Amino acid sequence: MQQGGNRNAFKHLKLYPPVERGDASSRVIAHQANSDREPALDMLAFSTCWNNARHSDGESMIDEILNLGVRDIELSHGMTVSKIPGIRRAFAGDSFSCCGVHNYFPSPTEVLIDAPDAYEFTSHRPYDRKRAMDMTLKSLEFAAEFKARYLVLHMGSVPRMPHRKWTGKLAHMLKQGNTAEARLEKIRLRCIKKRRKTGKLYFQRSLEALETIVEKASEYQVKLAIESRSRYEDVPTEEEMLILQKHFSGNEWIGYWHDFGHVQLKHNLGLLDHDHWLQEISQHLLGAHVHDVDWPDRDHRVPFTGTLDYDALLRHVKPELPHVWELSPRRSEKEIKLALRCWREKFPDTLAS
Repeated sequence: MQQGGNRNAFKHLKLYPPVERGDASSRVIAHQANSDREPALDMLAFSTCWNNARHSDGESMIDEILNLGVRDIELSHGMTVSKIPGIRRAFAGDSFSCCGVHNYFPSPTEVLIDAPDAYEFTSHRPYDRKRAMDMTLKSLEFAAEFKARYLVLHMGSVPRMPHRKWTGKLAHMLKQGNTAEARLEKIRLRCIKKRRKTGKLYFQRSLEALETIVEKASEYQVKLAIESRSRYEDVPTEEEMLILQKHFSGNEWIGYWHDFGHVQLKHNLGLLDHDHWLQEISQHLLGAHVHDVDWPDRDHRVPFTGTLDYDALLRHVKPELPHVWELSPRRSEKEIKLALRCWREKFPDTLAS
């Protein structure tokens, strides 16, 4: 699926106008109470991970995203408590609609950097597992307050498989470009075998955590979106994700969150086929993070500039589900606006009717 990104592909397109705050004609219909939600009209959304670090005030952070012409916003990890009042003001003024929240929101006060995996449900430290649980339940409270439909969750990792020695090593070898395919395939098979052997305990811990969290999720009426991860050493793998979804098959409050960039990284490493996986898991899909990947492992790039074939992949994603752009803070506003305009022309069924 590797293909070169064409940065000139959307130069002819006009910029999409920014959303005017307080302009009822351009406003997406606000969410009703959590117990009586209507489907969002426009499921092209944007994550605060792009500009969170640039702002000390939550309201100005929201305003910058509105200026892109997007009103549906995912409140993401790394958020300091000090930004919450400004976000509340913007939300109370009907400036934006919160489609979802990404754990942990807000960030643990003792964690001074954006570190969504600072505490893991799979940790061998009981304190870390408890802290992960407490912070997740707090994130659910905020998700309910902002009438979010979902909470994106990372479930942990396998500490006995340090990334640098496994898929990190594989990525390095691919970038060097001088390793025989037979050698690469041998490393892939070793990685898969090791992960299956060592991952059972950590996957079980993640299931046990979800058994507790889903009770609160049902109470708050916020769905738990279990995210696909970028590292094969993380929990769950694709194989485990299918087991997880089957385990909770009778529970409407748990589903799958597809991260296009994360899965493309594994595709580029030869660990899975992106199209095949998305087709297989699509029945459990709650939404997706949208970004592109520079070969082989530089993600959170602007769509249409990397190796993803969105024309093919979006066949497996219902257009009414959230398509949340999750971009690196280094991506420029101009580049994003051009790509958003291109997206709107190529995939109009993901927009307001």
